[in-house]
Amino acid sequence: MLASSRSSAAECYGAGHVVALCACQRKVGRQKLAKPVVAIVGRPNVGKSTLFNRLIGRRVAIVEDTPGVTRDRIYAEASWRGRDFVLTDTGGILWGDQDPIRERILDQAQVAMEEADVIIMVADVRDGLTGADHDIAEFLRRAKRPVLVAANKADDENWSHAAAEFHAMGFDEMFAISAHHGHGIADLLDAVAARLPDATDEPQYDDSTVRLAVVGRPNVGKSSLINAILGEERVIVSDVAGTTRDAIDTPFTWRDRNLVFVDTAGIRRSGKVQGSIEYYSVLRAMRAMERADVALLVVDGVSGLLDGDKRVGGYAKDANCACVVVVNKGDIAPDRAPRARRALEHEIRLQMPFLDYAPIAFISALRGTGLDAVIDASMVSYDNYNRRIQTGELNRLLHEWTDARPYSRKGRELKVYYGTMSRVRPPTITLFVNDPQLFHFSYRRYLLNRFRAQFGFAGTPLILNVRKAEGERGKPRKNRTNAE
Repeated sequence: MLASSRSSAAECYGAGHVVALCACQRKVGRQKLAKPVVAIVGRPNVGKSTLFNRLIGRRVAIVEDTPGVTRDRIYAEASWRGRDFVLTDTGGILWGDQDPIRERILDQAQVAMEEADVIIMVADVRDGLTGADHDIAEFLRRAKRPVLVAANKADDENWSHAAAEFHAMGFDEMFAISAHHGHGIADLLDAVAARLPDATDEPQYDDSTVRLAVVGRPNVGKSSLINAILGEERVIVSDVAGTTRDAIDTPFTWRDRNLVFVDTAGIRRSGKVQGSIEYYSVLRAMRAMERADVALLVVDGVSGLLDGDKRVGGYAKDANCACVVVVNKGDIAPDRAPRARRALEHEIRLQMPFLDYAPIAFISALRGTGLDAVIDASMVSYDNYNRRIQTGELNRLLHEWTDARPYSRKGRELKVYYGTMSRVRPPTITLFVNDPQLFHFSYRRYLLNRFRAQFGFAGTPLILNVRKAEGERGKPRKNRTNAE
């Protein structure tokens, strides 16, 4: 499970102006992680993400033989010889580059180093000791953290000997490793574990934490939304589509509830996925929805609803998580009248009927308006996502509805004997009937509509399963009891 980053104190944005954060409303406090943090840093394309994946034992960071692939901080839990810690991967550090995204990567790497208790500086033994390595080493000395040098790509004995030149950077310990093959990793981890501080006594995130996956097609304002709610730049924001390539977990608290935002790469249709970089970004975004409690589907209020929005909405539907549709950039739409918003809401309902249960919130991430409404809708959706109907009440209503509208097909009457809420997250109702083949999709829709009319279930999918009644469940209703 991905570990989350430390949050920092922030202000929330009111309607058109900045207001002080109220403790009774949304609160983003700086928290220490319960586990120490190890940051992986270095110049571009030296194998930082490969080492990250090697250390945690699974593929989380994107690995591509292209400089600058990792743009945001990535966090994951790791353990070595009984010592647990949080590992963070960063984008490649490179000075003197006028690329604005490169400058933001440097800012993100600096934040990661400030958070870290131990730093692993990765270098490429095949490139030798470069001026950029010296610059990074000088920068790390000012961080006043333990620094371990990992001379990567030392795949054989000759390259291991060549790694000796990296001692010239002046750090106490240097390790010749191969992140790809695993050579030297155990020695490196031994040194990391020896320098880890004791874990804090503060609680870790548990099952009560609400996971919000921010999803949408590229460049609709997903990162801007998160930054506006947190009140700080935790993810890179750029007008360049596809800036966010890695999903990152960012925790915060709201009305004493623990939440985690997952910012995801923009999703494009398969034909427009350019290369393996964006492929893994899309894959990660879909996986983020699968592990999320609530998906925040961000739509651009200026361009309106596009096919890409409907496609991402379909992914959210398939993931069976709760959902809130967030219409961003509403403040710069050509017509800001309520009529225009009603028209867009009608279009969303018409074009995405499969998300008819999802509330719609209009916001401006740039101006900071409508943010509380997003979190409010998310919490309502989450509570409904976990809502359970007692068996007695469920069957009383079920029998009332089926008696009011009996159904028969090809001369045979459908008999619904019994129902139970078999699970939540999402709410799932299982009905036991005489013959599942008689249960037409129109009758399924009828019962689902009645359940929603009675209980609401706003923001969450509602699943209705049908099974053939066996044994006692197949007896006539008058011989049955509906005890819970």
